[in-house]
Amino acid sequence: MTVRGRRYRYVGPAELKGAVRPGDCGFRISSAADFDRWIAERSTTELAEPFTFVVGMDGALRLAPRRSEHVACADGDTVLSAGEIGFVREADRWAVSEVSNQSTGYCPDISTWPAVARALDDVELGRPSGFTHEVVFRRCPDCQEINIVREDDFVCVFCGSDLPAVWNVNPTA
Repeated sequence: MTVRGRRYRYVGPAELKGAVRPGDCGFRISSAADFDRWIAERSTTELAEPFTFVVGMDGALRLAPRRSEHVACADGDTVLSAGEIGFVREADRWAVSEVSNQSTGYCPDISTWPAVARALDDVELGRPSGFTHEVVFRRCPDCQEINIVREDDFVCVFCGSDLPAVWNVNPTA
């Protein structure tokens, strides 16, 4: 499968990536049947909150419990997107109720939505037309800290410098 889009490498704490063990990765969802099997094993308590997700370099959705690290869900690999996702039962099928790019380990840009949409469409899940909650990440060019931009205030919370208008967390990825 040919994948399109920017690739995101892990930029979070090294000790979290170092703790990833082969097989720790999230459950790979490559078909509607895969999703049906995975969701059938979730408890009501689990379904009450969002799950951790990544879209792997193969374009497939991977899911893990919410408090899982994205880097573990991705088996330490580079991803096309990452965030949190919730599901709801609508009539006779499952659909996405909420989805964000909230991952401080990968800090994906909001432009990753098409990769998420393709992964959801591939497994025939109903979905919104975009992220229901967008998180804007920027790296400060002066102090190099990663910031979450709130209310369009592109100022570094660590040193007060201006943040760039375009995504720059890991521009070489």
